[in-house]
Amino acid sequence: MGKSKQKYFVVWEGKTPGIYTSWEACKQQVHGYAGALYKGFDTKEEAQKALLSSCWDYIGKHAKAREAATRKAAVPAEALESLSVDAACSGNPGVMEYQGVYTRTGERVFHQGPFEDATNNVGEFLAVVHGLALLKQQGSTLPVYSDSRTARAWVRNKKAKTKLERTPRNAALFDLIERAERWLRDNDYPNEVRCWDTDHWGEIPADFGRK
Repeated sequence: MGKSKQKYFVVWEGKTPGIYTSWEACKQQVHGYAGALYKGFDTKEEAQKALLSSCWDYIGKHAKAREAATRKAAVPAEALESLSVDAACSGNPGVMEYQGVYTRTGERVFHQGPFEDATNNVGEFLAVVHGLALLKQQGSTLPVYSDSRTARAWVRNKKAKTKLERTPRNAALFDLIERAERWLRDNDYPNEVRCWDTDHWGEIPADFGRK
């Protein structure tokens, strides 16, 4: 198999705009960053020229990129000052992980997993509770955003109503679920758990980008 021709990646909109020489380095700058704009180039000269030009000269034909930039501008300022959480699961049940990031910057605050024999709903629930517990520990009143209606309902009810079956491989996961439920019963917190408006704002910044 031949090497990829795209060796230089220009990030116009990301955590730190610039030129990156690997996809992994580029991904660190754009993953979880709402409205990220980037493109790969064959040569360093092309990348340097592109960085000094308008991104729309190179990706203007891609409606998705324009839409992402528009959505970034549409996110209310109050929503940016928050913690965003999300989960990803390969299979149902399958291998799951979850994380939380600062919404404005996309900086990862926590990450847990992978967990075997898990579901996405369980991950979304644990992510919200993890975020609430962390913020309380820090004395922070930041709201928590989630795009999961199920997870938000489970948090309100202080109970994960999962149909997931307990197996030897997910025993530790069920321990986490029970700890999360107990934390919700035993703790009050000032943080609001809000719904991320995916239709208007784009994917939640904590999204794992696997859709």
